[in-house]
Amino acid sequence: MNKKLVVLGSVNADHILSVPRFPHPGETLKGQDYQVVFGGKGANQAVAAGRSGADVSFIACVGDDDLGQRMRTQFTFDGIDTQAVMSVPGMSTGVAMIWVADSGENCIGIAAGANAALTVDRVEPHLALIADAQMLLMQLETPLAAVEAAARHAKAHGTLVVLNPAPAATLPVSLLKLVDVITPNETEAEALTGVAVNTELDAQRAADQLHAHGIKVVLITLGARGVWLSENGVGELIPGFKVKAVDTTAAGDTFNGALVTRWLEGKPIREAIRFAHAAAAISVTRAGAQPSVPDRQEVDAFLQQQTV
Repeated sequence: MNKKLVVLGSVNADHILSVPRFPHPGETLKGQDYQVVFGGKGANQAVAAGRSGADVSFIACVGDDDLGQRMRTQFTFDGIDTQAVMSVPGMSTGVAMIWVADSGENCIGIAAGANAALTVDRVEPHLALIADAQMLLMQLETPLAAVEAAARHAKAHGTLVVLNPAPAATLPVSLLKLVDVITPNETEAEALTGVAVNTELDAQRAADQLHAHGIKVVLITLGARGVWLSENGVGELIPGFKVKAVDTTAAGDTFNGALVTRWLEGKPIREAIRFAHAAAAISVTRAGAQPSVPDRQEVDAFLQQQTV
């Protein structure tokens, strides 16, 4: 039987426009391929876990609109327990405006909508889900007080706390001390530690500062280079897979969801990272957030094709 995962986080409708490059201030660029797809960091990570085979429950808020209802239906289709996905009266589902450049890089602006309603009071009725789980995965697109309250409850009940500290922000020490595993990218690691992560030595310096708060495992994602894994102050680079990127939206979310799924299956952390690398590599070859997330069969097939 799979161990249980709870994801707490955001739900967004992603409005995506492809542009040749990011516009300068005051500039208008002609775009193409406009589309609306399901996204939000929390939802993306829950979907990545569900499609990877996790026994996953999602704690989130959507608006009382058609979009929110359609998202709940899609979550169920992706194998996610939606009993804690709450519809908030009078609020719209969160929105993200995403520009995707020809390089595959993206630029994102967010309107929280119902995500702002994921307060401590709304999380409290679902704390039993966290206590019964082996792992809690969270991000920073929902109110920080609820993130910290959930982490505190998880810690009190022996549930491993995994924090993907995105979008980049400075965080209170009170929250960092509750985290067991943290997964920032270079920008987020710098926001947390003040260390600009340009080299592997920089990555370890940043990791050391995070370890000082009691965080046991630090994974700093380095884009195409891979992940800097540091455990107990000892770090190493776990390389990723080389693919042609079409759209990097949700690549980090796919990595996080796949990582915790494989780890909960009892695999060593390095094997879990390799699995997550494969899932993220597949995702960047496709457009959109959740439409790009692969299922377990695709990830396994990708790994079988790689030479060790």
